[in-house]
Amino acid sequence: MHILAVIPARGGSKGIPKKNIRLMAGKPLISYAIENAKKSKHDIRVVVTTDNAEIKSVASSYSAEIIDRPDCLADDKTTLDPVIFHAVAEAEKKFNIDFDVVITMQPTSPCLKTDTLDKAIDLFVDEDWDTIISGVNDAHLSWKCEGDKIVPNYKERLNRQYLPKEYKETGAFVITKRVFVTEKSRFGKKITIFECPAAESIDIDTPDDWCLAESHLKKKKIFIRVDGNRIIGMGHIYRGIQIAESFIEHEICFILDHTSDVGIEKIASSYYPYKVVNEENEFLSMVKDEKPNIVITDVLNTTKEYIESIKKCGSRIVSFEDCGSGTEAADATINALYEAEDHIDIKGNIFWGADYYLIRSDLLRAAPKEFSDAVREILVVFGGVDPANLTLKTVNALEELVDRKKTHVTFILGMGYEKKNEIQRVIEEKKLPFDIVTNITSMADYMGKADLAISSQGRTMLELASMGVPTILMAQNKRELTHEFGEIKNGFLNLGLGSEVTLDTLEKTIRWLIDAPQIRKSMHDQMLKKDLKHGMNRVKKIILGDDE
Repeated sequence: MHILAVIPARGGSKGIPKKNIRLMAGKPLISYAIENAKKSKHDIRVVVTTDNAEIKSVASSYSAEIIDRPDCLADDKTTLDPVIFHAVAEAEKKFNIDFDVVITMQPTSPCLKTDTLDKAIDLFVDEDWDTIISGVNDAHLSWKCEGDKIVPNYKERLNRQYLPKEYKETGAFVITKRVFVTEKSRFGKKITIFECPAAESIDIDTPDDWCLAESHLKKKKIFIRVDGNRIIGMGHIYRGIQIAESFIEHEICFILDHTSDVGIEKIASSYYPYKVVNEENEFLSMVKDEKPNIVITDVLNTTKEYIESIKKCGSRIVSFEDCGSGTEAADATINALYEAEDHIDIKGNIFWGADYYLIRSDLLRAAPKEFSDAVREILVVFGGVDPANLTLKTVNALEELVDRKKTHVTFILGMGYEKKNEIQRVIEEKKLPFDIVTNITSMADYMGKADLAISSQGRTMLELASMGVPTILMAQNKRELTHEFGEIKNGFLNLGLGSEVTLDTLEKTIRWLIDAPQIRKSMHDQMLKKDLKHGMNRVKKIILGDDE
């Protein structure tokens, strides 16, 4: 079967000057159509019909054959049918081939993928269609004019996803049998629409279309390798979700280990695509096969060999909170919880300190808490899992401290915390003025009311700092103890490893801080000296490589 792809590219574009050869995402617009046809699994001859010398030169550089279009077929009023007919006839003379199939491919559809084109050709052959037209489902509640009236195009008002399909032609391709190509038509009797993905159906008619298509072509595939369970906690998962929220213009996929039961549940409930691996070799094979542009690793101590094996696949590697030898090989490592002056960075690829901390979107929108001399609201939050069960210790410490008429305590429990029933029973039996909340949607609502907080030494402490909430810290584990931001100079009173803090020490510390408004005011002010709300902008540049 002989297949000819004809790409019509007239010069003299007025809406976007030199549109067909203008650079889009670093390549001439017309190159995308040429390369799509040439990369096809089918044997396709590619010709460009044009009247313009510059277009001829660019098309030739991408190995397309040129058909000289006569002036009579190059004005604004000429339709495509005679243009395609002329190109086919000239191509058959030039190559001495009688073509069986003719595909019209407009250069103004750069987002089409070769795989989509191949599927359409397969359908054309397998089901013996006369003509297949690329189209996109564009169903909307629309209206039309009938005489002097505006009337609906629908019978029943429904949400868009429930409307009957309504196809709009795209310029991606028209596949037709050669016998139906004439000066007046390219369509046979047996016609169907091949539904293309919306992202591949952008036709460039206006500068706005250009911007949209270019944005799509610059889209990167990003893998986020992250774990979260009742042992290691959920901080890495929450950070991964924050990153995904900020990269809406790119293609995100989470990769989790099979032990990440709570993490998988959270990613799934956040509606992000994810894949589960049983061992790291599966992940490395996945990177090799799918070739993501960027791999983000948030799995703590990586090895140099592990990171290098990912880099061999051509991906940019950015790691978070990694203190392993993998930092030597990574393109960038972001350690927001550690200060630069306390570490050596020979390669210069590590970004230290709170400037690179990622604040939740609800906290970015919120104003810091105004300081209050009195402590009327205490917030207790120990992360998504709280493996050391510091929540129960704090319940016991607060039992005799709070004024039941003046002070209220809120405990935020993560989805991985397993002692909720025990905490609830203690509160109910002793009739404590404590509330338990889970599955919160806005941390800002609670931090914005707190006059004092008790927390672990993970990422939550920076969120509390961004809101100016004086905070007592207890680390969940020895690794958290190394998170250097949790110091008095940044507004924290750090008690060290939570499992070693006695109940008496915790009680006395809370009582002392409640009765020391001048100390809490100093802590509040120290916290707000830090610029914690622009970290995502900095981190995004690092991930994309824009910082280099």
